[in-house]
Order: sequence, then structure tokens, then C-alpha cells
Amino acid sequence: MSPATLAVSAGRPARSQGAPVNAPLVLSSTFVSQGVPEPGEPLYGRMDATTWHPFEEALGTLEGSAHPALVYSSGMSAIAAALSLVPPGGRLVLPRHSYQVTLGYARDLAERLGVDVALVDIDDTAAVAAALASPRPASMLWVETPTNPMLEVADLPALVEAAHAVGALVGVDNTFATPLVQRPLEHGADVVVHSVTKYLAGHTDVVLGAALADDAALHARLHAYRTLHGSIAGPFEVWLALRGLRTLALRVERAQASAAELARRLSTHPGVAEVRHPSLPTDPGHERAARLMTGFGSIIGLRPHGGPDAADGVVAALQLWVPATSLGGVESMLERRRRFATESLTVPEDLLRLSVGIEDVEDLWRDLDRALRSV
Repeated sequence: MSPATLAVSAGRPARSQGAPVNAPLVLSSTFVSQGVPEPGEPLYGRMDATTWHPFEEALGTLEGSAHPALVYSSGMSAIAAALSLVPPGGRLVLPRHSYQVTLGYARDLAERLGVDVALVDIDDTAAVAAALASPRPASMLWVETPTNPMLEVADLPALVEAAHAVGALVGVDNTFATPLVQRPLEHGADVVVHSVTKYLAGHTDVVLGAALADDAALHARLHAYRTLHGSIAGPFEVWLALRGLRTLALRVERAQASAAELARRLSTHPGVAEVRHPSLPTDPGHERAARLMTGFGSIIGLRPHGGPDAADGVVAALQLWVPATSLGGVESMLERRRRFATESLTVPEDLLRLSVGIEDVEDLWRDLDRALRSV
């Protein structure tokens, strides 16, 4: 079945007369248990919760994983679990334009555990391969594709091959693309993570993360990390995420189409100095995205004429677009990324990250056009 169908059908209760169509919400911190517990038997809410299972099954199916996904309390919890696979004193190679909190966590690993952190331009395959091999073999390659917020597109199969050649694991943050646009495990990635908060849940009302691994030993380590660190999700939030997942294909299809149309118009707008979206034939990531992905995503990078002040002016002038720091919801959002002191210094100060939602594209365009002209 197609991913669009799986998003609707996976993780449903078994069919029987009178059975519910939707997975039930179970609110319990513990479960009836006596004697020696059987493997997989619900025991205590920090270890397992029955409400997690339908979502984990559905996401695992969507990503084509050999195992169900593991849900975490946040996207950063999932990222921390994945990066815990880097040993003390190991070497971590990751994009210089990774999500800013991922970069902060990498710095923390360097300070606490002596991890050697190497920042690379993830779209420069030769440079990444060189960093993986020298001055010593890497323990892990971390990939965002497209990157947050610069929208660089990596040659994922080539990078996986280069990383595995030196014995490194490959972790991929697939939040921007979603499993409807790319499935990194099929390219040989070892671990995939999501901020479920974003597209998967899709309604800006939960904070959750998820991690997946095909290898049973890696899956077990990610599971153990969640249990030992208490990085667990509330049942109600996971139930909401599963409900959101059911409309993922519709939301992604609509948002991608609108993003491509907005990027096309913005590319010739007199108030725009630069626009990034992989759908544009002139975008540096266009060829790779067209070859490796089944869509171009719904995040746009925009730099208006006039620098940071103009960018802030655009944000202030918008009426429909929501100024907020998240993305992937049904509502369109934007922000100037360098308003955060922790953002990478190589991100332009005037860069606006636009997350296109599912509103009417003409309404979104009129709001953007008016705001750009006003500054």
C-alpha cells in the first residue's frame, strides 16, 4: 500500500465484531502484574504504555522499519537517545546548519564526554567523506536533509556509503521531509528521528519525538535509553499524535504544493533578495531532491531586501502568517532564525524560515506580498 494509505490504516485495532475503529486511550500509570513478567507485557508506565503502541506501529510502518518506532517526550529526547550511541571520546560529524538545539547538544557531548565534533557542509559530499575519515574515523554521521534552516539537500545514499566505509553509524533527522517524502532507512541509515511535534502530529498541540532503527541491537539501546532516562511521552499526547498522523498525506500534499507556488512567486518579487526551496530549478538542492525525494517539502527560506530590520518588519506586518518558532502545523508560521543567539553564525541574520500550512495559497500570498511591499 502507498504511504498515504498506510498513514490512515496502520496501527488500527484488530477487526472483530463490535471492536473500536480507533485505538483506545488508556490512562494508567501501572498495569496488573504478578509473578515473573512475560516479555512485552505492560508493567509500569515508564517502561511501556499500551497507548504508545498504535502510534509506534503506524510510524514504523510508514518509515519501512523492521521494528515499531519508539516514542519519546520530545524531539530532543529522541535526538539525545540517538546521539547517546556516540561513545565517550568518539567523533561526531554533523551539519553546521543542523537544528540549533542539536548543535547545542553536540557541544554538551564535547564538554562532558570528550566527543570530537566536526561541523560540515552536508551538501558537499566530498568534504563530508573526508571529515568522516580524518583525522580519525568517525563514530557517527548525523544528517539533516533538508537542513534546518538553510534547506541544504544531502546526497544521502553516498553519505551512508562513506560513513559505513569507516565504521560510522548514520543518524538522520527526518522531521522536515517526513516518511512521505523520504525514508532514510531504505538508503541504509541506522537511526531515524522525528520531532513528532511538527508534521506527524501536525496541529501544534503536542510535544513529542520518535526514533527508529532496523537493527535489533540498536533498537534495544534506544529503548533502554528511554526507560533509564524517563524520556517518556504522556498517553494523551501520543493518542493526539496518532489522530494527527491520519491526515499527514493530505496536509503534506497541500502544504508542499502551496510552498512550491509561493517560492515561485517570491523568486521574482521585488522585495526579495533570495529565496530557497528545493522545488525551484535554480535551487542548489533541486537536482538531489528531485532524484532522492518524492517531494520538496513545505519549508521556505526567505531573505528580503533591507537586512535584519526588514526581515523583522515583514514578520511584524503579516496578519495571517503566525510568528512562532515551530513548524509543520496546519497554520503557516515564520520567524527570523538569528533572533536566537544560539543559532549558527553562518545562518544569514536576515533569513526568514517559512513553514507553509494548509490555508488557501492565495490568502497566504496576499499577506506575504503586502508585508514585503510595506517594508
